[in-house]
Amino acid sequence: MWLLDSRHHASWTKLAKAVSKTGDGYLQVLIPSVLLITDDELGTQFFTTVGIAFLIYLPIYWVLKNCFKRRRPPHLIPAFRCPIKASDEFSFPSGHSAAAFLLANLTALFYGIVAWPLYVWASLVALSRVVLGVHFPTDILAGITLGTVVAFQVLPLTL
Repeated sequence: MWLLDSRHHASWTKLAKAVSKTGDGYLQVLIPSVLLITDDELGTQFFTTVGIAFLIYLPIYWVLKNCFKRRRPPHLIPAFRCPIKASDEFSFPSGHSAAAFLLANLTALFYGIVAWPLYVWASLVALSRVVLGVHFPTDILAGITLGTVVAFQVLPLTL
């Protein structure tokens, strides 16, 4: 609410839209694909692990979203305006946050410290979803948790 009332709202919204767009799934396909082609040692295993992780994550995400049916901030807070249209009706958990942290965690588990920029990116994606008003902070925390748990549970299955 503070941000919506801020004189910097338009600037933050523009930046948040750009960051949020990077969390739409393109990097979750691009990074494993590039590593599949360029890393003879771990690329195939990483690509396969990311694929399996997303096959496990997506149904869990869908079930949680449709069981909790938590309405998005504009539907629950009077006079709240949202600068973008969400892709679906419910907000809990944040799919953008879950997918971004799933990729960041798997990359870190395979490639170590070189994955730190992905954690920065994933954090910015999660924050952007709150700035844009399509998620509550607890939605992104749940998404971060979901992505992290799936990453750590999937890894032993693929080794």
